Amino acid sequence: MLKLLNTKVLIAILAVLAALASAALYQNRQTAKAAAILAQQQRDAEQRRQEDEAFRKKVEADKQRHNSAAGNEGKTWKTYIP
Repeated sequence: MLKLLNTKVLIAILAVLAALASAALYQNRQTAKAAAILAQQQRDAEQRRQEDEAFRKKVEADKQRHNSAAGNEGKTWKTYIP
């Protein structure tokens, strides 16, 4: 009878250990997923920042080119001879 009781206790202990191990594996998998998602979000944010910076530079270049033409426009009317 004592041997049967010891066997049942041993099975219960093994079941608890199996449940703890599966919970630890699940948590580890979820942590890895969260880390991968965070890394992807950081890469996306960096890419967006680079695209925004390139767009800002393009807008500034276009603005400077447009402003330089407008700055010389007044001179053409002063020297215009009909």
